[in-house]
Amino acid sequence: MNWTEANQRHLLGALAAVRARLEGRAPEPPPAIPDMAPPPALESLCALFGLSPFERDVVLLCAGMDLDSKFAALCATAQGDPRRDHPTFSLALAVLPEAHWSALTPGAPLRRWRLIEVLPGGSLTLSPLRIDERVLHFLAGASHLDERLADIVEPVPAAGSPMDSHRATAGQITAILRAARPWPVVQLCGSDTAAQRAVAAAGCAALGLNLYAMSAHAVPGDARELETLVRLWERETAFSAAALLLVCDEMDASDPVTRFIERTGGVLLLATRDRRLLRHRSSISLDVGKPTPEEQRALWQAALGEAAAGVNGELEAVLGQFDLSAASIRAACVQASSPGSLWDACRTQARPRFHDLAQRIEPRAAWDDLVLPEPQLRTLREITAHVRRRARVYGTWGFAQKCARGLGISALFAGASGTGKTLAAEVLANELRLDLYRIDLSQVVSKYIGETEKNLRRVFDAADEGGAILLFDEADALFGRRSEVKDSHDRYANIEVSYLLQRMEAYRGLAILTTNMKDALDPAFLRRIRFVVQFPFPDGLQRAEIWRRMFPAQTPVDGLDMARLARLNVAGGNIRNIALNAAFLAADANEPVRMAHLLRAARTECVKIEKPLTESEIGGWV
Repeated sequence: MNWTEANQRHLLGALAAVRARLEGRAPEPPPAIPDMAPPPALESLCALFGLSPFERDVVLLCAGMDLDSKFAALCATAQGDPRRDHPTFSLALAVLPEAHWSALTPGAPLRRWRLIEVLPGGSLTLSPLRIDERVLHFLAGASHLDERLADIVEPVPAAGSPMDSHRATAGQITAILRAARPWPVVQLCGSDTAAQRAVAAAGCAALGLNLYAMSAHAVPGDARELETLVRLWERETAFSAAALLLVCDEMDASDPVTRFIERTGGVLLLATRDRRLLRHRSSISLDVGKPTPEEQRALWQAALGEAAAGVNGELEAVLGQFDLSAASIRAACVQASSPGSLWDACRTQARPRFHDLAQRIEPRAAWDDLVLPEPQLRTLREITAHVRRRARVYGTWGFAQKCARGLGISALFAGASGTGKTLAAEVLANELRLDLYRIDLSQVVSKYIGETEKNLRRVFDAADEGGAILLFDEADALFGRRSEVKDSHDRYANIEVSYLLQRMEAYRGLAILTTNMKDALDPAFLRRIRFVVQFPFPDGLQRAEIWRRMFPAQTPVDGLDMARLARLNVAGGNIRNIALNAAFLAADANEPVRMAHLLRAARTECVKIEKPLTESEIGGWV
């Protein structure tokens, strides 16, 4: 006889004893508990939840309604009313032996663990009772996740052998859960959720635990619903030897989530970016990082297979720039459909989620669009070399081990408005084939204490995987000089400046700050920023060159005098506005762009920037 058959025979024997009580006759001797491994489900239920003999019979009385067609009529006969063909506490107290009132209380196992439900119908003793569906399946020997949990939790299968860098962490989880009682909350800190899931699954599998994952967003805010979720999950841990991985992601510590963590028993792990403070439950924090560079190389080679030999050069560049998780590496290999497309596939996989904190700029400008003196161009090319060769210098050549601080690549672009600072950032992004994001300071800066640092952390953490280029435009508005501390506002303003300095030094990509007022920046920035590029106001020769490069080849022009145009003393950004406005004027007149159109556009632009036009600037244009 297999376990299922033996379990069914034992359950039917126990039901027969309760049915005899309903019929008013002495039951047969209770069936002997068979020598089964595991024990029959009924006996396991009693052991798991500490049921008394009376509570055990109440569960059987309710289960009989679904498992034995005679129970409804027997309940009606025993209660002397054909309409009361359902179990009640009154009936149980009258016909079952060893009855005790304490079994009816909310804190007793029957109601605390939702083994039975008290349906609406009047007083407590006369209300209909119904066995919980999950409990019924358990008694019948069918393992089935509670349907109220099935929509919010998902099983986490144990993958293959974890990577070396994660194997030790999984072993720590196993050792902690094996040794400690009650179990502490195990916090897995890091940004790679897939790695956290794999480590948690490996650690729990070694103990024979079935791991499930649930998003912290699924935790209800209503106190009654929260209590129900806690009870249902604790019951599930008993039924199926389950452990829960609560995925907090970027969710802030909220009261409902904290209450759920501190009130839920059983094995509980957190996948969180940073350690959470728990006041009423002990916790242990473990760091889970992305695969090491050597492990990433092995993952790439395994995912690419035979194609790895053909993209070896591109693979080295990818390894130096991107810090991808195992899942992202596999997805990039699937997405890369042709030689040379691996880099772009990695850009897509590493593209950060900034939500409303940044705007992605599609870089289209090239070196030919940039008109600057040679020293500035040389510095910009040095910046590209630092970004492109950082892996070789820091890793292969050992500079990261020599000095762990200040490895971030940062640049300050200073100069008047319209001198090409943002254009230069586009050129760098285009040259390096990296994403460029303009940080929205209106969304980053907050008047609430600590919120600005939190937003900055989100920006840098989101961008770190792919080393995107971050552009803090007009940064002097946020990162001004640190002032003497006179009140709490000064103290927290200084903390914001210090925090940005720390994150820029640790950021693995390129962070660019632009400013129109270099003197307004904190001197500590200038000491710790690697490159400072001064964008000068263009002289006549440079303005002439900007004018020559401003009109696309397909734009019809007629009689443009670049030497005369260069006499207009405005910056490159203004020149672009004038050229674009003149093109619209010419298109509307169905004419090629002429000096007359540029004169009208120049007048409009100078009115906008409140600049008077002199005869020496526009004389002879028309």
